[in-house]
Amino acid sequence: MTGASSGIGRETAIQCSKLGANVIITARNVDRLKETLSLLNGNGHEMIIADLTDQEDVERLVRTVNGLNGAVLCAGKGMTSPFAFSSRDKYDAVFDVNFFAPVELLRLFIKQKKLEKHASVVFLSSIGGVELFTPGNGVYGASKAALNSTMKYCAKELAPKKIRVNAVNPGMVNTGMIQDGRFTEEQLALNMEKYPLKRYGEPLDIALGVVYLLSDASSWVTGHSLVIDGGITVK
Repeated sequence: MTGASSGIGRETAIQCSKLGANVIITARNVDRLKETLSLLNGNGHEMIIADLTDQEDVERLVRTVNGLNGAVLCAGKGMTSPFAFSSRDKYDAVFDVNFFAPVELLRLFIKQKKLEKHASVVFLSSIGGVELFTPGNGVYGASKAALNSTMKYCAKELAPKKIRVNAVNPGMVNTGMIQDGRFTEEQLALNMEKYPLKRYGEPLDIALGVVYLLSDASSWVTGHSLVIDGGITVK
């Protein structure tokens, strides 16, 4: 479970542990990852500190794990930038975290046979750039659109190995990503009113969708983008 030090990643790890899974959590922040570990039910869980934008860390992480029945690729980075100001360095910074890091990790998992037969892989994507196109969100949206596309190719190519690959596409969720100063409280309140259910999601709302895709309840689901968005993309 990547991105497990906070938000959706942390909540997903907690929910998986409640269902009896042995969870391997990874992130860059030692203190926050230790906090996540302390919140997990049961024993047998592991934490691995790794920066997924560092190839050496990624390779070390892959060497450390074996026999995975599931993988949740949850680390993410947000950015708001009008297109005219979206220089190559901004695209690189976002794509490194949102696209290249999870894709390379999954590639190595497959190449080094770290996933068990019938394993389930879940990418944490977004409705941004796939279902909803908001001005100023193009860099972030492009990274998530690329992730969704890659998910479908992986689902096709890994199906003969009985490995399922899906994505969860959330709308706005109450995590640190939307509370990083990019938006004022007034902007968030106005945006929330656009949601038919009149609220943003909570990490638990998304975590339960991830759990479904990890579980045998979704054993005939692959190549699917599960939208969990409070109705904002209803046309």
